Amino acid sequence: MASSPLNPKLLKGGLFRVDRDSGAVSNIVPFQYNPESVSRSLTPRGTAGEGQRADALRLIGPPVETINIEIILEASRALETAEPDDTVATEGLAPQLALLEMMIYPSVDAVQRTADLAAQGLIEVLPEPEPLTLLAWSRNRITPVKITEFSVTEEAFDTNLNPIRLTISLGLRVMSIDDLGASSRGGGIFMSYFRRKSELAGLAGSGDLAAFGISQGDLG
Repeated sequence: MASSPLNPKLLKGGLFRVDRDSGAVSNIVPFQYNPESVSRSLTPRGTAGEGQRADALRLIGPPVETINIEIILEASRALETAEPDDTVATEGLAPQLALLEMMIYPSVDAVQRTADLAAQGLIEVLPEPEPLTLLAWSRNRITPVKITEFSVTEEAFDTNLNPIRLTISLGLRVMSIDDLGASSRGGGIFMSYFRRKSELAGLAGSGDLAAFGISQGDLG
């Protein structure tokens, strides 16, 4: 059923994973409640010879962007209507928490393979890359991210000590073409994010110097 214009459907932000080769989507985790605030930091990237006059205006790539968000999960409403054998009744929020945590774990198979090789006196040179983790925060902001911080406060529990209320603080770093390569799937997703940002900047217009009480002639 379509949402009413007077009560539009609220889009959710969230995280999900994409296979770097096939593009298959997995581990979709929409935020139960959208965070009230999103903290972002952008660090410009100048040239290696920063400080020299010739390099003062040069940028060698997209800035390093970090994002910090706090999300809340709670099961009280679901528990009110849950049947005794429903997952939320038997496991609380443990499945949702595990799904998020698995985004910073290698796969069980990968860890087991490394352990088996070590037992044979062999060393795996490089582990297989994990799927891409993407942050979706409106259609304007869909970007590859690396989870750099993951902090959980479990605030309430059921009778089996399953968590039923969680506060999760996430630190994310946006992965650009410098991290992923311009021709990779992740690099393409980043460039779409970058292009959309450029388009949005164009919608803002160039403004007028008169707002500052100056004119072009005042600039020399």
